Amino acid sequence: MGTIFLFLLKSATFFSFFMFFLFPARIFAEKLLMLINIFSAKCIGIDAVPVTVEVDMTAGIGIHLVGLADVAVKESLLRTVTALQSLGFRIPGKKIVINLAPADLHKKGSGYDLPIAIGIIAASGQKNLPWTGSYIIMGELGLDGSVRPVPGALPITEMARDRGFEGCILPYESACETAGYGLTKVFGVKTLLDVIKILEEGPESGFPDITETAADPDTERRNTAASLCRHTDDIPDFSGIYGQEGAKRGLEIAAAGGHNVLMIGPPGSGKSTLAKAMAGILPPMSAEESLQTSKIYSVAGRSFSDSMPLTGRPFRAPYHNTSTASLLGGGSESIIPGEISLAHNGVLFLDEFCEIPRRVLESLRGPLEDRSVTISRLRHKISYPASFMLVAATNPCPCGYYGDRDRCTCTPSQRASYLSRLSGPVMDRIDIHLWISPVDTGKLIDMPSSEPSRVVAERVAAARAVQKERFRGTGIFTNAEMTGSMTTEYCRLPEECSRFMKLTVEKMGLSARACHRILKLSRTIADMDGSAEIRLQHLTEASAYRLLDRRDPGMI
Repeated sequence: MGTIFLFLLKSATFFSFFMFFLFPARIFAEKLLMLINIFSAKCIGIDAVPVTVEVDMTAGIGIHLVGLADVAVKESLLRTVTALQSLGFRIPGKKIVINLAPADLHKKGSGYDLPIAIGIIAASGQKNLPWTGSYIIMGELGLDGSVRPVPGALPITEMARDRGFEGCILPYESACETAGYGLTKVFGVKTLLDVIKILEEGPESGFPDITETAADPDTERRNTAASLCRHTDDIPDFSGIYGQEGAKRGLEIAAAGGHNVLMIGPPGSGKSTLAKAMAGILPPMSAEESLQTSKIYSVAGRSFSDSMPLTGRPFRAPYHNTSTASLLGGGSESIIPGEISLAHNGVLFLDEFCEIPRRVLESLRGPLEDRSVTISRLRHKISYPASFMLVAATNPCPCGYYGDRDRCTCTPSQRASYLSRLSGPVMDRIDIHLWISPVDTGKLIDMPSSEPSRVVAERVAAARAVQKERFRGTGIFTNAEMTGSMTTEYCRLPEECSRFMKLTVEKMGLSARACHRILKLSRTIADMDGSAEIRLQHLTEASAYRLLDRRDPGMI
């Protein structure tokens, strides 16, 4: 009897051990299987950071979204549930907790729809998706399960490559932005079912990689031809602009070195046409420049091309009543790039320069000097690249006709007051000042045509090639971007030039910044001349372009 009792006691002890230790362990193991991690991203400036979408299912009811999500992200729950039901998936009758980690980072936009949907499917066990941890997944869901584009595809793809992911799964339109850059594998999907197929089978799914599709030579040739047609249709040719040879020379130098230009002249003298013609003499962007500029457009949701890398330099021409926010960037919900960032590695043309509000003009001081813009809000601080070439145009007086025979009705004080709207700090940052005189209309018929833009572009490209080699590995591409130490190194002056420069500074009363601008400009002129050192003629021509420094603005 005692033996039987001892056996039962031992059995009870074993059973208790099983109930209190093994059974909870099994429950814990099942709970681990319910926790699914899907990797997505968030763009901060033109860089992306990873965001992990954690989906957990436990006993209970309701769907809970946490992780500092904005209204658009919270609305994704209803979109996601409807899309899943329309494709035949069920919504488990459990408590679903969705966490967007890190929790202290604000999440904005609708790009988290797709990873949330995949997380619910995987966590509920409706599909076995073994490749969920290998890809960055982003996309907006339609109610029918279709996938819509989201901004920031290029930074997200670059981040996936740097973090060692297998690739990215993005909406087809967004994935096309990354074609040709060779960053990592990118799958462009059109429906949620496409995503499930890739995550079920991985590389064996047979789903085409956007980067491999873009490598087709016939497609590339066709797209290149179409791009060139779009690029040249609306650009005036230098050969069609009669007269203004001095202005063309100044614009050629500006294009060769990335220098800022101000054109002053009466209406009808050709300022706007000359500015637009600059797009035809600028060389194509390098691969590094193309990636930088394309990332800005990708973040802003303004893709250049859906099939090839961007090669043509941007040309932005906002109206003169533009606001500070639209010029520099900003926004209430999210900080998006402004016109100066959209013109990165290209041209920002500001017509009616003196008519732009002074506050807006003064806001250009920092970007013109730093080649970047920092936008600060209460909880956000984001920097965007802004290395653009400013081309500005203005009339010389309120009536606009000073210099056009005797049509001007303004007094000298009125003319001086008009141009004085441009402050000294702003003018210091403009390398070339050009006076544009109207061409005598009676001589236009017999006037010979000048060089076409193609010939001018070849000289500009040759000068840019010299600068590219000079600044290799530094992250800058033109003489205008040189820092102070670089100016000292690459703009050394012979003794004769040093004496001339000292006299020029004393006579014109130039600031240190204006002096450096002249040195950079003379370096560009020397590059165009094929000279290894700056000579007196280069320095003389460069200083001659400081028009508003050497004359009374009212007496031009």
